[in-house]
Amino acid sequence: MRVMKSLLLSSAVGLISFAAQAADLPIKAKAIEYVKVCSLYGPGFYYIPGTDTCIKLGGYTRAWADFNSNSLGLNPDSGAGGAANRFTNYYTYRARELVNIDTRTASEYGTVRTFFTGVFQWTSGTYSGLGNGSTVYQSIGGVTAPNNANPGAVAGGTVGVWNAFIQFAGFTFGKVASQFATPWMEYPGNFSELPGSTGFDQVNQVAYTANFGQGVTFSVSAEDQVQHSTTNIWNVSAASAAGLATGTYGGNDIAGTVAPDFVAALRVDQSWGLFQASVAAHDNHAAYYGATELTGHPDDKWGWAAQLGLSIKNIPTGPGDSINLTAVYANGASRYVFNPYMFSTYARYSGTNVPGAYQSLGIGGISDSVFIAGSGQELTTTFGGNGAYNHNWNAYWASSVFGGIGAVRYNGNAKSYICGAFVATLSLSSGLAGCNPDFNYAVVGTKTTWTPVKNLTFGAEVTYGLLDQKYAGGSTVVLPLQSGIGKPAGVYELKDQGSFALQLWAQHNF
Repeated sequence: MRVMKSLLLSSAVGLISFAAQAADLPIKAKAIEYVKVCSLYGPGFYYIPGTDTCIKLGGYTRAWADFNSNSLGLNPDSGAGGAANRFTNYYTYRARELVNIDTRTASEYGTVRTFFTGVFQWTSGTYSGLGNGSTVYQSIGGVTAPNNANPGAVAGGTVGVWNAFIQFAGFTFGKVASQFATPWMEYPGNFSELPGSTGFDQVNQVAYTANFGQGVTFSVSAEDQVQHSTTNIWNVSAASAAGLATGTYGGNDIAGTVAPDFVAALRVDQSWGLFQASVAAHDNHAAYYGATELTGHPDDKWGWAAQLGLSIKNIPTGPGDSINLTAVYANGASRYVFNPYMFSTYARYSGTNVPGAYQSLGIGGISDSVFIAGSGQELTTTFGGNGAYNHNWNAYWASSVFGGIGAVRYNGNAKSYICGAFVATLSLSSGLAGCNPDFNYAVVGTKTTWTPVKNLTFGAEVTYGLLDQKYAGGSTVVLPLQSGIGKPAGVYELKDQGSFALQLWAQHNF
């Protein structure tokens, strides 16, 4: 035992002695890679440690409310908002976090860029009637046209991908704004949605941009038309009383994808301002006349759109002031006039002085084409424009006045299809002679913002919307029960309708 203790003690002393000597030896420290500023692509970029790729993070946090509307950025001219009753929201609230990730890498072919925008938001919902004295809650996942998908809605929350693209040697691959759009899109100086141009909604595409110098570029692209560039392809043979009461003139009969939209745009961007000319070709690909392929289908029919945009900077009214203008014309490609965030059907109610009528109603419906069983497609013509004057009062306050209008026109055959169903189904009092589904939709307004400190802005905007329908004055229709918005079956007068909305918001950019 004494021998064992002696051996253990000797071993311990030896280990301690060795450890003490080892502590005096120099130890090679692990190299630390510091984050370095990347000055190649402007402020805010840093090198990703261990790489030659630069990255920039940014985004904003926004909280805002839209008063007298069930949608953010849209006047109450459809659905529960247009009902103008207890189903209409006095306010709709939204909170949003948006994150941008921008990377750049130098290569022998030029800069390789990737860009991502993710959005996380929560929006107030609304309620609709069940027809038995009870209601059901409905979430509002995003400002989308009724026929558009609501991506990623979970209760009132939405997770979205706005941008996800790669740029290399003049090419762009992925989800980004349409090459057809001007830089200000449908926002020449406003916060709400305006008719008269294509919109902010990004689209999957393959594009190539040639840069000729002096701010002159020419772009061509093939863009996914699904949702982004399609309104409705109406099979009027499938029209119903419930649909016609909302401005839906038939069954939406869109088939699978065949061809993308083909877009070309010439842009001149210089110190005086910007000029852009854009054209697009859009294939209208319908499904079947009836329930099965045995019923046949109409042939495809190509539509098109053309747009001119002009921005004038450095105008005499003050530093930073500008005027932005857009004009667009389309045949069979209505989303280039009524952007993807706007409604594609309109139904707005108010009072009436017509004896025997319960209320008055303004109806409008937008399509790319219409047909009936056995016929070909009849393309819908749309045109319009928008613009704004933007003025900076000083370094903290700025205001804009703006407006936009979109017009919908159906040709003779299309009108005969729609009016045949409308008169027979809703008992239009003026008959075929008083039936005209054409309409205009306009929005005007003003916006003021206050930026007390850098990157923090508070804003207010008021808008007025006008639905100018073309049905004969004094005409009435007999509508079915619409339990979802609490409207009883009965007689309604058809006439023009107006609406107001107010938006208030706070936004911090980072």
